[in-house]
Amino acid sequence: MSSDVLSTPITETQLYRINGERLWDSLMTLAEIGATAKGGCCRLTLTDLDRQGRDLVIGWGQAAGMSVTVDKIGNVFMRREGLNPALPPIVSGSHIDTQPTGGKFDGNYGVLAALEVVRTLNDLGIETEAPIEVVFWTNEEGSRFVPVMMGSGVFAGVLPLETVYAAQDVEGKTVGEELARIGYVGDQTPGDHPIGAYFEAHIEQGPILEDEEKVIGIVQGVLGIRWYDCVVTGQESHAGPTPMRLRQDALQVATRIMQEVVSIAGRSAEGRGTVGMVQVYPNSRNVVPGEVTFSIDMRNLSDELVDEMDRQLREFIARVGQESGLGVALKEVSHYPAAPFHPDCQAAIAGAAQRLGYPSREIVSGAGHDAVYMSYLAPTGMIFIPCKDGISHNEIEYASPEHVTAGANVLLQVMLQYAG
Repeated sequence: MSSDVLSTPITETQLYRINGERLWDSLMTLAEIGATAKGGCCRLTLTDLDRQGRDLVIGWGQAAGMSVTVDKIGNVFMRREGLNPALPPIVSGSHIDTQPTGGKFDGNYGVLAALEVVRTLNDLGIETEAPIEVVFWTNEEGSRFVPVMMGSGVFAGVLPLETVYAAQDVEGKTVGEELARIGYVGDQTPGDHPIGAYFEAHIEQGPILEDEEKVIGIVQGVLGIRWYDCVVTGQESHAGPTPMRLRQDALQVATRIMQEVVSIAGRSAEGRGTVGMVQVYPNSRNVVPGEVTFSIDMRNLSDELVDEMDRQLREFIARVGQESGLGVALKEVSHYPAAPFHPDCQAAIAGAAQRLGYPSREIVSGAGHDAVYMSYLAPTGMIFIPCKDGISHNEIEYASPEHVTAGANVLLQVMLQYAG
């Protein structure tokens, strides 16, 4: 932890609790903007609905006495001043843009839980040494514009602002144009904004917490990801006259590789291996496949583990190609490094859950979050709560009021510990 970031001893942190009913009402009110017939939410980034959502949340922040800063990529920071304004702020938040068939909680929960922390501190008359800020980042989802985690990526200096401004949606509209149109091009240069520590509350988007009846997930980090395209080239031939021993069946070789992807992932506790897209040529019932193109998605907790998965995959592909005599081409198309979260932040979350009596476990995130880029800049932690059946990016996405409240209670404890 940076020497100029406060950390109040745990014994001095009182077991204050947020107003769960107010937090739930805020979530449901925000979800009305872009509400879908199936009970979800469609609020794509930089649309008129996104502007309405931004305006609503900023209005809530200002009503709570917070000042507002917007940077040039549209990231919004709402600040509750501390007794020592020179200290870097303790920041919490997420995003409020959604998938086209999104739910009420993904991203939105993290922003409104952080806002509820501020409201609760106001109710209790508590002043903190360090400022507290609530942030919502532009275009985390990447459903209208790519890349994903756009606002936090620009803030962290990973994505160039001008390149991002030029990104287009399917209608040819650019990020820069749409930011200006909805009135959210701020004056501050992204990154010219100190952060003492960053915390993000989020639904798990997976089934583990619910399955194990845990209330709080202490996120160790976000898995590193490598995406590949693999092409196996054989020769198409008639399914009837061609004997098995004389076939150059691209699909049979491809399926061996697909199975090995799963096997490689299974050799590591947090490994993930997925083949999600397959194209078979000529895709005819009575023709031996001559070419198969498929995707490979491999993930693990550290870059070293991802590198080892990569090594095993390439070694297997070389062997299969030699044994079969078929051409096998592997191309890496994307690579996201693993993002481990700060051990002190993890310990603070674990301690808060224990003091509050919430069953918890360590967990990893297989999905990307804005906290990934924040971990490059400051001590960072994430708090997970269960979501029903592990379903997210779906209109039926759901987290119970009890779990929503629990995660925000943990966030309150952690923010107090760090802000002093």
